[in-house]
Amino acid sequence: MNTRTIRRTSVTLPAVNGPGHCLSNVTDFHYTDADLRDLDLSDAHLMDGRITGLKAQRTRLDKLRVDSVEFTGCDLASLRWTDSKVSRAVFRDCKLMGGVLEDVTLDNVLFENCRLDYSAFTRVRATGPVIITKTSLRETTFAACDLSAALLDDCDLRLTEFDGGKYRGLDLRGNDLSRLRGLASLKQIVIDQAQTLQLAEALAAELDVTFGEDLHDK
Repeated sequence: MNTRTIRRTSVTLPAVNGPGHCLSNVTDFHYTDADLRDLDLSDAHLMDGRITGLKAQRTRLDKLRVDSVEFTGCDLASLRWTDSKVSRAVFRDCKLMGGVLEDVTLDNVLFENCRLDYSAFTRVRATGPVIITKTSLRETTFAACDLSAALLDDCDLRLTEFDGGKYRGLDLRGNDLSRLRGLASLKQIVIDQAQTLQLAEALAAELDVTFGEDLHDK
């Protein structure tokens, strides 16, 4: 069984054999090099498949179960993904910019070389290991999430915000933390000692402090 490991976190990758795939409860759904105006899936189960080069101008996914699926080179615009569970899945070179994920459970999921900028993750739970690597999360918000089993590595975290939730054990080593927001939510995370200065810089920006050296004394 293939795995992807970064430091102490290992994700079990999809067990997809050959080009075959199974899409349960989905009809007339073209998922390879397709360019769709609207993609709506509800109460569906995607299992043992590869979804490659799929583009959609508007994407709505609800009550979707994903098991052992690879998403590669997909561009899902205006994504709204709710009340779903994703297990043993890989998102590689995908664009989910401005997406909204609510009440989505992740277990053994890898995001690699993706664009998740300006997205909103609300009540997203990592019940198993999750790795997000070489991915842009610029101005993305995590609200009331549980990412205790997650690892972020070599990601763009400029103005990424954490608003409540559980992050104990979240591994943020290997990232520039100097422009994070919502530091009060990030209790008991894992960082390198050298990143302490980056957090101090982020805190100073968040508190909008004025440095005495910048004042012109009369």
